[in-house]
Amino acid sequence: MTLEEIGTRAREAEPVIRVLPTAVKNRVLHKAAENLRNHTEEILRANESDMENGRARGMSAGLLDRLQLTQKRVDQMAEGLEALADLEDPVGEVTGMKKRPNGLLIGQKRVPLGVVGIIYEARPNVTADAFGLCFKTGNVVILKGGSDAISSNCAIVAVLQETLAEEGLPKDLLLLIEDTSRETTKAFMKMNRYVDVLIPRGGAGLIRTVVENSTIPVIETGTGNCHIFVDETADLDMATSIILNAKTQRVGVCNACESLVIHEKIKDRLLPELARKLREKNVEIRADEQALPLMEGAVAATEEDWGREYLDYILSVKTVAGIDEAIAHINRYNTKHSEAIITENYTNAQRFLEEVDAAAVYVNASTRFTDGFEFGYGAEIGISTQKLHARGPMGLLALTTTKYIIYGNGQIRE
Repeated sequence: MTLEEIGTRAREAEPVIRVLPTAVKNRVLHKAAENLRNHTEEILRANESDMENGRARGMSAGLLDRLQLTQKRVDQMAEGLEALADLEDPVGEVTGMKKRPNGLLIGQKRVPLGVVGIIYEARPNVTADAFGLCFKTGNVVILKGGSDAISSNCAIVAVLQETLAEEGLPKDLLLLIEDTSRETTKAFMKMNRYVDVLIPRGGAGLIRTVVENSTIPVIETGTGNCHIFVDETADLDMATSIILNAKTQRVGVCNACESLVIHEKIKDRLLPELARKLREKNVEIRADEQALPLMEGAVAATEEDWGREYLDYILSVKTVAGIDEAIAHINRYNTKHSEAIITENYTNAQRFLEEVDAAAVYVNASTRFTDGFEFGYGAEIGISTQKLHARGPMGLLALTTTKYIIYGNGQIRE
């Protein structure tokens, strides 16, 4: 199909889903989850084809991890759809009603956005998550995945479209642009006649390209140069555990820790043992002048390292004299995604929460929790790092807008 055909089909299907009852939406989501599990073998075969191509092209370990599907990950996609079915449907909620002196009743009602476009890279799980979130909120979704995951995406979309057909609904409630060329991607960004909002999910280059070229309103999901600041009062065992989790549990995700900030008063007690444990996980350390001699195997950090989202087994380490310097460093180099402080000092914890500019700010916990499923949203459409409309993990509410509803009894304006 051409982009014009895809856009036209999406617009024609949108009135169907806009008024779909919640019970029907929930039934379809449960059926979609069941079908994903039933077709796991086909999905994994398609994914292995993508993995083979990725390895042949020299894709990094972090990106291969993003791309890979397993039995567990397919089951997690299904669980995400089931969790969405169990959540309250925001569509139709009336968020207040006030009576004016002239007798008019004026309220706001939550409604779908319409047609949502999503451009994303090598994350095939996004395909199922995006469908589930958009379907539950009454939106048609047009997906534009990257070439690295095209076989996986086609396999997942085929299962979901089959589910829609089985339930008597238009397959065009979910559409996939199979042409993965850059020219098609840029043309998709200009489809404001058909698409109400565009959401990019991927690296800094993709997001920048979408923001700079789209004529469709964009919800910007950000890259994740996430920091952990260990202050002088921190429990060092806790700090080590959190750092290892945030850095190595999955390196190719946007909420992984990329930058470590250490109070200079505890560097001698923390860094040598931390370096040893990071080496066991094959993490390359890029350290400043104070940290470098304390971390065996580390290399000298450059100015560029402070602002990098590595998505790999690499970690930068910066020492600071106190919380003022830590906050200033983080706010200068972060991407406004997720930041954490490890501390036993209540005042420092509160200052960090108040003064660090990010979508999610943690005290004594891993940044890896910035996730729609972990936040109780069932899944996420992305993690917004902007400040308009939505911020942080974007669940169901972020895929709705409001309209005013006004009840009168014959009023006219004088």
